[in-house]
Amino acid sequence: MKLPKSYYNSISFIGTIVAILSLLLIVFLFVVAVVLDKGGSYLGLFIYIVLPALMVIGLILIPLGMWLTARRVKRQGTDLKGQWNVLDLNNSRHRNAVLVFSFGTLIFLMLTSFGSYEAFHYTESNEFCGTLCHKVMEPEYTTYHNSEHAHVKCTECHVGPGADWYVRSKLSGLYQVYSVLTKKYPQPIETPIHNLRPARITCEQCHWPEKFYPNRLKVEKHYLADESNSQWDIHLRMLISSEHTAGGLNEGVHWHINPNVKIEYAPLDNKRESIPWVRYIDLLTGDTIIYVDSENPIDDSTFAAAEIRTMDCMDCHNRPSHKYLVPQEFFDRSMASGEIPRDLPEIKMKAMEIFYAETFETKEAAQQIFTEQINTFYEENYPEVFSGRKADIDKAIKGIMAGFNRNYFPYMKANWDAYPDHIGHMEYEGCFRCHNDRHTSPTGKVISKDCNLCHTILKQGPPEAPEVAPYDGALEFQHPVKLKGNWKEGSCSECHRYLYQ
Repeated sequence: MKLPKSYYNSISFIGTIVAILSLLLIVFLFVVAVVLDKGGSYLGLFIYIVLPALMVIGLILIPLGMWLTARRVKRQGTDLKGQWNVLDLNNSRHRNAVLVFSFGTLIFLMLTSFGSYEAFHYTESNEFCGTLCHKVMEPEYTTYHNSEHAHVKCTECHVGPGADWYVRSKLSGLYQVYSVLTKKYPQPIETPIHNLRPARITCEQCHWPEKFYPNRLKVEKHYLADESNSQWDIHLRMLISSEHTAGGLNEGVHWHINPNVKIEYAPLDNKRESIPWVRYIDLLTGDTIIYVDSENPIDDSTFAAAEIRTMDCMDCHNRPSHKYLVPQEFFDRSMASGEIPRDLPEIKMKAMEIFYAETFETKEAAQQIFTEQINTFYEENYPEVFSGRKADIDKAIKGIMAGFNRNYFPYMKANWDAYPDHIGHMEYEGCFRCHNDRHTSPTGKVISKDCNLCHTILKQGPPEAPEVAPYDGALEFQHPVKLKGNWKEGSCSECHRYLYQ
């Protein structure tokens, strides 16, 4: 079958070769991915994005070469026999060319439609988001898989519904690709992310405020940094909302998202760690109360430049899928699960000393530091343990490193220091950013620090001799370690944030 004379040029030939090879490679890699179940995020990148783009470039080169050839011939004063001027379907050559072109176009459009559909879903996948830029996204991808939202797609929170936000996210992604290629990304990635959609469009697609969330029991197991790693349990009744369904969100922690209430605040920094000004608005009556931190008031010029933010889910649940646990917390979890032997003397104390005294440049360096220092510690202080329980020491080191690798990422400088968690008040200010007995109104109202606003203690103490609250009662918090002074007036994070330094 003869082709137009203008086709016979190097540009069109190259375009044809590129298009055909790209198509063959797409088919081959697709078979490898589907039939043999091989590959990963990079294979998908080539199947649905890179090779289709090359095929389109090749197809564009074909008419481009023909047009340049026709233009050159015309400039030279020669003729291509009017190849593009007359289309005669009675001519078998013309008819065959039309059929080939139409059939080829149909096949190409079908492949393009399928490829575009698959490319859309691929770029929306967790695999694409988390593994394509492995070193950069490793912290987020790892913590995501250890979160409660591990079965929720990344894009459902970071993009949300709607074509406009999809397009906006892809345009933003172009700069992110550029940042990765040129290594211009921050280490760690800065938070909070200011262009996230409001929680009512993302979070509330599943967790809508109108749904009643009942109070729940929370059981915590802690281990003291003493010789026997003494266990200390605490059972809390979390006052998430009203005690009875009829009360809805009129009480409890989730009162903050009551649809009839609006809470606004002015943070002093982008991290939203210091909040000197809070405004409460009752949307039914219009009553408004302004609270100002009496010990850290905000001046007029700072307030004028501050962002007045309306409180939503993300102001407390700021790490819903990417939480970096502090060492004492993930150590306690590992010990409770049996990853770390509970009866190794002083294992928690020694591990915490290393965590807060050392700088870990790489994961390999961390492995070496923990291995050497823990083995040396037992060899020098507990020689009978070192000689008789080497397997337990190795198991403890393995458990410590498992927790380390889930929460510390040296390359991106991502860890608990970089990403404070606003839920609770133990290691970070969290609730105490506002609930600190310092935020007062002109009429003398105070944002209370009373623990029983959010939870009541039902049981606390060592498992063999716990203190138990009477029915429908609550216990006063008892610190596991006897402290001197007026420690209740301070914040928990003042000590627990850097407990072992």
